[in-house]
Amino acid sequence: MSPAQFCHGDLPGLVHTVLLETGLSPSRLELEITESVLIDDFGRAQAILRRLKNLGVKIAMDDFGTGYSSLSYLQSFPFDKIKIDRSFVTDLESNSHNAAIVRAVITLAKSLNLPVLAEGVETEQQRLILSQEGCDQVQGYLIGRPQPIEIYDALVHAVPIPHGPADSVAGNASFVQVPPPHVATPIRPVRKRATR
Repeated sequence: MSPAQFCHGDLPGLVHTVLLETGLSPSRLELEITESVLIDDFGRAQAILRRLKNLGVKIAMDDFGTGYSSLSYLQSFPFDKIKIDRSFVTDLESNSHNAAIVRAVITLAKSLNLPVLAEGVETEQQRLILSQEGCDQVQGYLIGRPQPIEIYDALVHAVPIPHGPADSVAGNASFVQVPPPHVATPIRPVRKRATR
């Protein structure tokens, strides 16, 4: 959510109206808030976030660790998730400073009982390191790349998408199973099979 969107006259009222019009369960809506939104008017931001939480909406602290990261934000605002900025995930395999920061953020979030999502995961090695550190979810090109809107429409409506003109004529359409890039994917540890 951008600062301009956050400064909307009655953001909680707008969100409530949209939830009623769409029938979306509030628990399915997660708003991502960056630190820049919180800086301008701390008290107003706190009141708005509490009203949104009272609607049942989830609030994620986006791009944590960039900008003015203050631990007081975690104390003062009702966040449901911390999102680690992609700048700390880049070169995670070879940059010990990035690895230390990621480890610290995950440890902090866990001690506050907040799930952690790492943005910008592009390699299996990054996913593995994050999994070993206890990160709950990942998001990035490893999971899925941006796709044409038709692909999303197919995902939402479960409409078969033909691979080409010959497929649509022959009736050989298949369902597309591409996760959208904005969808967070839980990290599942890879378990080795027991050998006998």
